[in-house]
Formats: sequence, C-alpha cells, structure tokens
Amino acid sequence: MRLPLFGALVALGVAATQASAGSSASTQWLVFSAWPKGVFPAQLFRVQTDGNGLQQITTGKNAATDPAFSPDGKHVVFARLGSGIFVANLDGSGLRKLTGGAEDHFPVWSPNGKLIAFLRLGGKAWRLWVASPSGRGQRALSKAPPAGRPSWSADSKSIFFPTQGALDRVDARNGRLLRQYALTKLDPATSQAATVSKNAKMVAFVGPLYGAGPPDCGEVQCAHFALYLGTVSTGKTKLFLAGAGPAAWSPDGKSLAFTYKKGIYLWPVAGGTSTGIGTGDAIVQGDAPPAWQPS
Repeated sequence: MRLPLFGALVALGVAATQASAGSSASTQWLVFSAWPKGVFPAQLFRVQTDGNGLQQITTGKNAATDPAFSPDGKHVVFARLGSGIFVANLDGSGLRKLTGGAEDHFPVWSPNGKLIAFLRLGGKAWRLWVASPSGRGQRALSKAPPAGRPSWSADSKSIFFPTQGALDRVDARNGRLLRQYALTKLDPATSQAATVSKNAKMVAFVGPLYGAGPPDCGEVQCAHFALYLGTVSTGKTKLFLAGAGPAAWSPDGKSLAFTYKKGIYLWPVAGGTSTGIGTGDAIVQGDAPPAWQPS
C-alpha cells in the first residue's frame, strides 16, 4: 500500500531524457527509484548531477524507494515495500535492515546524524516514528498527529510534515505540536510528499492542478497534478511546474530535483535553465522523490 498520491503519479515515470555533459567541483550524486529496463520491482540508482556515473545500486524482490542521504553523504536510507527501512553505502554495499514494518516509508536522516524519522502505517493513519541509524530505539512520537513525509529542522530539534492540508512543526522528542502553518493548495489527499528547505523558509509539494495541464505531458495523469512552492511564514503558495512529481532540495536550497515528463530534472527555484538527467533504460518511478547528496 502506498500513500494516495502515489498511484496517480506513477504515470509520470517514463523513459528518461538525456543529460547535459560536463562536470564540475560542485558535482553531487542523485539517488532515485526506477524500474530497471522497465521491469518490476523498482530499485535504486545513482547518477551524478552532471549526468555521469549512472549505476544501479540495489537489487532484490521487493521494490526499493524513498531514498534519503545521511548528513555526510556517504550512506543512503530507503524503504523496501513490504519489508521495512534499510541503509546502505552510496554504492549499494554494506546493506543493513533497520526496521521490519511492512508499511514503513519516507525515512529521513536528522542533520546531526543521530536519528532517522520515518512513517509507519498504524490502523488507517500514517504515524511519525524515529529510530537510531542502527535501527535501535524505534519508537512512535506519540503526540504527533497523522503525518506525511518528514523534514528535519537544521538543529535536529523539530520535524516538519504535512497533515490535513497544513504544515505542522513538532518536537522531535515526542511529537508535541509546536506550530501549524496554513498553506494554500496543500491538499490533504495529495500532499504527503511535501518537503521543507533546510533553512525552513520554503516548502515544495505536489497538489491538484487547477486548470489545464501541460500540453506536451503525454500522459493523462500528468494534467491532474503540479509541483507547488510555498513560503512557510506567510502560507502563500505558487505553481512551480505543472506535471512535476515530488521534489528534493539541492544542498544550497537554490534548486529542486524531481520527476518531470520523461526523466529527472534539476530546476532553479528562482527560475532559469533546467537540466535533464539521463537515466538510460531505467524507467523512473514518478511517485518517489529523488535524493540529492549533501555537499
């Protein structure tokens, strides 16, 4: 079982575009979920932001999805559908199982490296849990309301997540609500994959598309969703890109990485030239946000 948004966004993940060539000192890795040669189940791949180094890094009978980096950029934590949360080195070696929840999703490492927050389905609601990077000390944040994809504050003391059409900030120790931010167009049925920038000023989320979809999308479902960008303090949001999937923030907070049309794109938040990242014959999973390696 995936979150409600997921099934509708799968249509976004189709054959990838070609990336621009070249490399620079600022090159980082992107890790994303894709179907190898279009064959189920999805696995994790990595590719550099300059388009080089494409490589499949996981295998197995259960789909690998929802990747996120450790603060030092050397490890990747991810979910295996129906199996739990796992962690591995950036090249896929050193695989370890952290949790055994069949419905565990969206693991995210705290900036201080001490905890991993993730979602676990309890009854009919997705609840916020934390565990150590070894998998020990698993516990629910009992005071937290039903949650969407978590985002840590820079000081690792609080966690942001979407819930019931708003953005909540809770205490990372127990889930106690610290503040709630109302955001326009943050639809409770489709915003589970919202993500907050590291400076906690901006939030990117997928929501219903109001009006016509992109004419060149090529898939019926693409016309129904869009990527929005919101200001946390004011609650104001704006359409960022119609037909785009869940996003990840660049280390400097100036760009987003997401699935769009036929691949993964890097797109400056302030506007400008976008970059398409080629993924070979791997078909990108359009409902899972990529992960962008910290600097």
